[in-house]
Amino acid sequence: MNELKRTPLHDEHVLLGARMVDFAGWSMPVQYSGIIDEHRAVRESVGIFDVSHMAEFRVFGLGATEALQRIVTNDLGRIAELGSALYTVMCDEDGGIIDDLIVYHTGDLEYLVIANASRRETDWDWITSHLPEDVETADESDRTALIAVQGPRALEIVAQLAHEGFEPPARFTIAEARLGGTQVLLARTGYTGEDGFEIVCHASHASGVWRALLSFPEVTPCGLGARDTLRLEMGYPLYGSDMDRGTDPVSAGLGWTVALAKSDFIGRDAIARIKEAGPERKLVGITVDEGVPRPGYAVLHEGSEVGKVASGTYSPTLGHGIATAYLPSEIAVPGTEVTLAIRRKEVAGRVVRPPFVKNTSLSSAAS
Repeated sequence: MNELKRTPLHDEHVLLGARMVDFAGWSMPVQYSGIIDEHRAVRESVGIFDVSHMAEFRVFGLGATEALQRIVTNDLGRIAELGSALYTVMCDEDGGIIDDLIVYHTGDLEYLVIANASRRETDWDWITSHLPEDVETADESDRTALIAVQGPRALEIVAQLAHEGFEPPARFTIAEARLGGTQVLLARTGYTGEDGFEIVCHASHASGVWRALLSFPEVTPCGLGARDTLRLEMGYPLYGSDMDRGTDPVSAGLGWTVALAKSDFIGRDAIARIKEAGPERKLVGITVDEGVPRPGYAVLHEGSEVGKVASGTYSPTLGHGIATAYLPSEIAVPGTEVTLAIRRKEVAGRVVRPPFVKNTSLSSAAS
């Protein structure tokens, strides 16, 4: 049995009494005080997450932009300005999703790619095998720590730690900053639907940044459990649950990340065919009034099974169950009545358009 990998913050989690679990081969905190308490802390104040298990790749060189344009579906032309960030997927020739990524334009000829922990080796092999000789890469995952600071008070807390004259980067941009004397990259991104940052720093500085953040009584340490309920309330997809190599971005509701108008990229023709014909199945949101839907539970329509729950949980904000599932396109429309087989009971549900939670500090900032 392989020993679980540890993030630079592993000992901090143990000291805080976190319940540790195996996640994608990493020993990670699933909760500290409790998932609901941590969830509410992020929605109402500020929470911090260790996401150092994520993969970080640098891609740089004269041909970096052109090479990455062929690998990802979205248009890097949208982040021509230094410091800009882009959410995208990376597909194979058949349009199957290899992973979803965030790409940051961090230098004149340089990009930082953040990928899912479970896909690190696959992504690295795919990216490096599709780069020309004039483009270089570096896997910086082992020496990099990533801490997410999320919630309506996130900007306030980070500003108190930052250097004099600090100006927070705009949404979906990244900039250099000093937090408590530590040089970091501060990305205005997240996975919770709340405003906040993802702090990129050297692994050796992670504990200092983590402890500095926790010195504020408003800040709550949060585990993977709350991260999952928060992201699902927003309808944010999770690789391995809501999408994988067997799904395409159009069916997964991620067609907006595909720039068919740009120059050729891997999977373009297959995705274009699916978009033109229309997907056979679509990922939708489902709400239920009772019970908690879990992955794998059957979804029925007019007495017949039409799909299975992809992601499912109890929504602490809404007070009822929420889920995602792939359903036949003809019934994958908001308002469709469905039934979920939750344990030995059939529970009424309805198709909705995510996000399940509409009002957050992020939606308020955008309005």
